[in-house]
Amino acid sequence: MEIRFGPAGIPLSCKGRTLKDGIEDIHALELNAMEVQLVRPEGFDVDDLQEIGELAMELDVKLTVHAPYYIDLMGDDEIVRRSIDNIKRSAKMADGLDADIITTHIGIIPEDMEREEALERALKNIRNVRDWIKREKLSCKLGIETSGRQKVLGSLDEILLICKRVSNVVPVVNFAHVHAFECGSLKRKEDFQELLDRIEGITKSKEFYTHFSGVEHSDGNKRRCTPIKKGDMRFEPLAECILDNEDIDITIISGSPLLEHDAMYMKVILERVKAKREAKEAKEAKDGEEEEGE
Repeated sequence: MEIRFGPAGIPLSCKGRTLKDGIEDIHALELNAMEVQLVRPEGFDVDDLQEIGELAMELDVKLTVHAPYYIDLMGDDEIVRRSIDNIKRSAKMADGLDADIITTHIGIIPEDMEREEALERALKNIRNVRDWIKREKLSCKLGIETSGRQKVLGSLDEILLICKRVSNVVPVVNFAHVHAFECGSLKRKEDFQELLDRIEGITKSKEFYTHFSGVEHSDGNKRRCTPIKKGDMRFEPLAECILDNEDIDITIISGSPLLEHDAMYMKVILERVKAKREAKEAKEAKDGEEEEGE
């Protein structure tokens, strides 16, 4: 089992604003993952990518890359072309950093297009990007993030259908988005287990790349991301679920406004849940030994 926590971008507390500074701060905070955000300037030069990737590897900080937020793979040809160019640029940066996943959204469903038609158009363009990544011999996989709004293509079922129909494309599970899209569906350990089982059933893999934060939502739509403590989706049930699955590898990126604070908060919760389990098991073992000795 490998469990990694980290922020979506350079830590807020980081005095420097370069990727190198961010990676060093993440390591100092005893976190071990970082999603490089191309949605805003990150203060690095393309020529530095290899050096940055080597630093991350040396400090055991797993890097991934998030393409610009405004991506539309279903609109008119020019918008789609620009969106694909942005994904390609992000994928080249991911390859230079030796990051294994480039994450993207799909876009808002056009008003004049049925959801099924929009999905087919998105599938075509995702397949084209996948093929380009293969031709360029880039090492990263294309990750498609779940949507938190009804008008944005990317329900969990839609993402899993895409991954089923397009090889070498992986789901990026934003728990807050799924929770909002499904009207508050992730409350119990069993809810998270069912979600992971659905993913594994399609991908045949026990490796999961995810985002977690609090979320305000209504009518199947995310209103805003919040600190974890202020949302109605708790991390404890997910921690219990993770510890029930000893053979999985999972990376959890904090998309909370508190970034690294909530990444560390999740790590503390997981360690606390684990400690309680171990204490309970030790007590049960001791009680069992005492019963046998009577």
